[in-house]
Amino acid sequence: MKPVRQAYIRPLDLRHGCVEMSHGSGGRGMAQLIEELFARWLGNAYLGQGNDAAVLPAATGRLVMSTDAHVVSPLFFPGGDIGCLAVHGTINDIAVMGATPLYLAASFILEEGFPLGDLARIVESMARAAEVAAVPVVTGDTKVVQRGKGDGVYITTTGVGVVAEGEDYAGDRARPGDRIIVSGSIGEHGMAIMAQRENIGFASAIVSDTAALHGLIAAMRASGATIRTLRDPTRGGVATTLNEIARQSGVGMMLQESALPVLPEVAAACEFLGLDPLYVANEGKLLAIVAPEDTDTLLQAMRAHPLGRQAAAIGKVHADPQHFVQMTTELGGRRIVDWLTGEQLPRIC
Repeated sequence: MKPVRQAYIRPLDLRHGCVEMSHGSGGRGMAQLIEELFARWLGNAYLGQGNDAAVLPAATGRLVMSTDAHVVSPLFFPGGDIGCLAVHGTINDIAVMGATPLYLAASFILEEGFPLGDLARIVESMARAAEVAAVPVVTGDTKVVQRGKGDGVYITTTGVGVVAEGEDYAGDRARPGDRIIVSGSIGEHGMAIMAQRENIGFASAIVSDTAALHGLIAAMRASGATIRTLRDPTRGGVATTLNEIARQSGVGMMLQESALPVLPEVAAACEFLGLDPLYVANEGKLLAIVAPEDTDTLLQAMRAHPLGRQAAAIGKVHADPQHFVQMTTELGGRRIVDWLTGEQLPRIC
């Protein structure tokens, strides 16, 4: 009996090909997509196990886990794309808990007809971000929905890390007298997305700040400063994040408008569109609540790191039974910096 010859399978056409329903069917088409695209860029020893789940070595410390869904529109924007954003966003959610990020899982929902070339760009970007961060994607999943039932690509990433005993940066730790620090200028990510989405041209291009923050946070931890709380002010921006912390800790906050670092082009774009930079999303910045005596120590450590060169103290924590976040304006008045109401910039991450 002659052996059965396996049918020849053409390689994926990454220049002209598109996602097909067979790429999510669980059969040969899906296996080919995983092998020729995902494994090509994201491959590592854990992903290469090829099982339904990755077997990982035991880690010392308390486990920290976070998950995030990414539906940004457009998929590609100045300074990044949905791929690197998916990596950075989940790493940062792990890192602001004081943890060392270890592994990522990624789930892709693809729309039938989405260009394979664009998908390859996204996966390659994701691979570069994971490699630079030294946090590998160790397992994943792919599903395909019918044409018109999605919006190109949605990505969900889940991260796992470990936090040592004694490290605890929960949102309920802020105390009256503490200082509020931001790691750099605010609003770039949201305004980069908005400018790209609406095809608005400004004299100076606005570039997303998307970045993994765990290296900066490691430098902050090494400074010895007493850090109460860390958060990354993504959706809802600095204003909403500080309101969350104020409510959790049962305190009030007073910001100084003159101390807020905002790039001139971002300020101009916000003024043009009628937006407040305090509510615009960031993807490579963090907020820190620090004991007052350690403010200078922490700022010095942050400014020595590439992602913290523009770090600034922007306000103080005080006792307030109403838990209001307020701001002293450049004109000497005061205003309430309330929670974000509604969706100022949808599909931002």
